Amino acid sequence: MPDFKTLTEIIQAHRALPLQITYLEGEKDSRSVSAAELYERALGILYHLQRLGARRGDRLILFLNNNEQFIDAFWAAVLGGIVPVPVALGISDEHRHKLLRIARRLGKPFIYTEKRSLERIEAFARQAGETDTFTALRQRAFLVDDLDDISRAGTVQPAGPADVAFIQFSSGSTSEPKGVVLTHGNLVANIRGSTEVAGFNERDVSLSWMPLTHDMGLIGFHLVMFANRVHAHLMPTELFVRRPLLWLQLASRIRASILCSPNFGYRHYLKVLGERAPEDLDLSAVRLIFNGAEPISVELCEEFLTRLAASQLQRNAMYPVYGLAEASLAVAFPAPHTPLRTLTLNRHRLAAGTAVQRLTEADRDGIRLVCEGKAIPYCHLRICDDQDRELPPEHIGNIHISGDNVTRGYFEDAAANAAAFSADGWLRTGDLGVIHGGELYVTGRAKEIIFVNGQNYYPHDLEAIAQRLPGLELGKVVAAGVRAPGAQTEQLVLFILHRGGMPEFLPVATQAARLINEQTGLEVADVVPVKRIPKTTSGKIQRHLLEENYGSGEFAEELAELAALRAAQGGSSAQSGNEIESRLQAICDSALGGRRLGVDDNLFEIGASSLKLIEIHEQIDREFPGKVDLTELFDYPTIGELARHLQAKLA
Repeated sequence: MPDFKTLTEIIQAHRALPLQITYLEGEKDSRSVSAAELYERALGILYHLQRLGARRGDRLILFLNNNEQFIDAFWAAVLGGIVPVPVALGISDEHRHKLLRIARRLGKPFIYTEKRSLERIEAFARQAGETDTFTALRQRAFLVDDLDDISRAGTVQPAGPADVAFIQFSSGSTSEPKGVVLTHGNLVANIRGSTEVAGFNERDVSLSWMPLTHDMGLIGFHLVMFANRVHAHLMPTELFVRRPLLWLQLASRIRASILCSPNFGYRHYLKVLGERAPEDLDLSAVRLIFNGAEPISVELCEEFLTRLAASQLQRNAMYPVYGLAEASLAVAFPAPHTPLRTLTLNRHRLAAGTAVQRLTEADRDGIRLVCEGKAIPYCHLRICDDQDRELPPEHIGNIHISGDNVTRGYFEDAAANAAAFSADGWLRTGDLGVIHGGELYVTGRAKEIIFVNGQNYYPHDLEAIAQRLPGLELGKVVAAGVRAPGAQTEQLVLFILHRGGMPEFLPVATQAARLINEQTGLEVADVVPVKRIPKTTSGKIQRHLLEENYGSGEFAEELAELAALRAAQGGSSAQSGNEIESRLQAICDSALGGRRLGVDDNLFEIGASSLKLIEIHEQIDREFPGKVDLTELFDYPTIGELARHLQAKLA
């Protein structure tokens, strides 16, 4: 890789090369864009942004669902010295609320979006009492719909390594999100360090379905690939969710050598694959398949590799890595083409400062961890106790990082910066790990984050949503991410203080799960009644004790009684009475894994996750093309309501 110092230098140098980005919109629908065309389009968009008043150092929210539109606008901002701020579009009101929170934090940002999305934000802002925030944002909005001429070029603003390249706000947070500020120097150091280990080159072909609002999607599978002249292919996240098998079919067709997915993507692929054998796949070209962005399941890695072995996927292609947005993505990589290496430790002895206790894989108290390699060049890591003192190898502790790729802080957030950095300037990642054999094994997390479907969520944010129910005050509800023994991924579980019987608890559990589901699109696996909330002497909730008790089966009796009550209640639900209701009911029952849904049952009360909603919408759209928008499932959450709405449209 040449000696670039900024992203601006990279795109200017690459515009004359025979380099392409291919956007995959379906099985037979793709569009390739050359680096020269990308550069010209970015300049054309920059002209309009500058005409609107955007200047060097201003912030530009990118609120776009289309990969091609996003990439064009991202580079337009970079070339103009404008700071892009990617924000996920999402499908729920909480995503729109997050956008408005970010807009307030940024001061007077511009926004690049489409008319339809802006109208939805406006409607939500009226409901939420955020009209002032929206009005200010609307005055500085540029719509994709108005982009009818890109023949005139904007004025390029040279950048330096210390200039801010973009701001990555924390994903999934439902309160005040933190903005990770990344400079051109941070990103170039990350690109250079990860390239020196993984050996990306212009002979590689990459494919990613990760959202471009996620650091693995934007940095790992766009910026890193673009800088290394890799022919990158980008697949919409929604397309992967609807048709996960298409992911590897496309990888086989384009002879992809670099792939990626977080834990949940491998699980989603295998779940849809079922007992079938993958058909007509040749994955022999794949040399690295990145696995990161959430805790890695060794068992899931092995299952995926075993199932795809017949498709010539090499077992040493699985590439477990450690990174985070604060590091401009990459922290630790293993040596490429090495087999998975694992370490089994006592799950009850994983506190910071503890010497590791190794167990056999068969031990019921064992947890298998995967090796995630050594710190990449230009990045450093250490393992520390709770007083920031470095620990020797074979001791579990807090993972700290420093280096050229590490952020210097969060956007205008002195409190977050004070909490994040040690006195000697190392960033506390909030994760726990151990150095074994000179390499990193991530053992868990110290900061309270729940990983679900590749996104991270803060427990107190989810608890704040549940506390909107009457009677659920602060301290009476606890959200936790629980990975039961033998499970491959974490599940979201709510623990609610309750000292009465199960019949009285059932409606509370149902409404709490519904609130979380409606606001965040997350599926609550269980709502557990507990007679006490364990706390420290200082009053801090001890989530880990509740997680351990749940995993050991302590609440099995209560959960079984709740399930029986729920089944009895569901059995009396009204069934469909007309053709549209019958067709909608068949679609919902199929997507929900055979759970029988009554006409008046609420999708959010039974816990339909955002993944399930997308699947349901996809099937509805096949039967009634263009008649139901995905967001209308929130407005008409029962089969009966949706059927009446659909009937009116058809009429």
